[in-house]
Amino acid sequence: MIRKLQLLAAVAILVIAAFSTALPFLFYLLYLAILVVGGSYVLVRLGLTDLEAGYAVSQLRGHVGDKLRVTYTLRNGSRIAKLWLEIHNPTTLPGGLPGRAITLAGRSERSWLIRIPLARRGHFRIEPLHIRTGDPFGFFEASATVGQGVSVVVYPRLEPLPRWRLPAAALEGSQVSPVRTLQTTPLATTVRPYAPGDSMNRIHWKSTARHGEIQVKEFDLEQTADAWIVLDLQRDIQTGRGDESTVEAAVRAAASIADKALQENRSVGMTANAARTAFLPPDRGSRQHLKIMELLASVEADGSAPLVETLIATVGRLRRGMTAVIITPSLDPSWVRPLAALRARGVACVVVTLDAAAYERVPHPAPAVTVEGGPPPPEIDAETAKRARALRHALAEYELTSFTITPGRPLGEILTR
Repeated sequence: MIRKLQLLAAVAILVIAAFSTALPFLFYLLYLAILVVGGSYVLVRLGLTDLEAGYAVSQLRGHVGDKLRVTYTLRNGSRIAKLWLEIHNPTTLPGGLPGRAITLAGRSERSWLIRIPLARRGHFRIEPLHIRTGDPFGFFEASATVGQGVSVVVYPRLEPLPRWRLPAAALEGSQVSPVRTLQTTPLATTVRPYAPGDSMNRIHWKSTARHGEIQVKEFDLEQTADAWIVLDLQRDIQTGRGDESTVEAAVRAAASIADKALQENRSVGMTANAARTAFLPPDRGSRQHLKIMELLASVEADGSAPLVETLIATVGRLRRGMTAVIITPSLDPSWVRPLAALRARGVACVVVTLDAAAYERVPHPAPAVTVEGGPPPPEIDAETAKRARALRHALAEYELTSFTITPGRPLGEILTR
């Protein structure tokens, strides 16, 4: 608007000066100004006519670490070239979508592909395509919005757990030793010589080559147990920043364990004590997988209820034979006692703790401006170390299986120790 007012004022002064002095030079300047301004206006008016544009998103759902592909297409149906087009997609995705300024010849088409990594879980929005054009002098501009916005859901990253097995609850009267079965299960335990009627897909070729005769695999009947994951998102106990934080590590662990259990055809339920405690009833299959990932994509560490209260509220939902998986960075040993009560009811318990002190010490990129004599990196104080030892002793006292997640180590390696 300021530029247009300046242009209008300059033209008015030139008109007044030309007609008041009758100098030919001023009339030449006036005609040139009319030609430039009029040509710029016509150029802008024709800049978006007969123009077709659109974009396509490769996927509306993905996991952290996936690549999102966005394909743009512009087609000029006019004989007149489009000298300057600015294309941009406003979005809430981290890092945004890069815009582009192009020139499009008459009767031509142009396409390009953008790949962006999905760096953070959550719900994001890609707004309609915004196209802008203008004249070389910046006097006028025109813009248009094309298409509709889309929502993109980014789920937590799934870490592989190839050797981790969800323990089954120890029910009274259950067989301690596995039962052999003629079905093919994930529990291949031994090999034996081939017998008539054995299927070809049961042949173990390495053992066959070693023994010199055909050997087939024998399978054990798999012990299954439904799982209930309790994710502790209390605000006051979280540490770290960004991807290297206890919140993101806990969410990744919950997503990976749930994915592993669902792949084993187990029924999985979940509790997350965020700002509002969420209870997801146990179920199995792809629908449950989608529900869990949708929940984990949107939860934040904004809960106020401590873990012990969350466990007490969840106890009534756990039935005999289930396995409870507790994921928490809490060092308060008071939540261990409810787990011991669950074991007496025939519910197995697995505890996955997060080393909050280690996440607090994870180095972060240095700021652009450094201040000499700033605070040193945080160290583990004696009180934190004492509380961590007390928690380990409480878990050992009740013979609870526990694992500790530390930054920089794969989850699959931690859970198989």
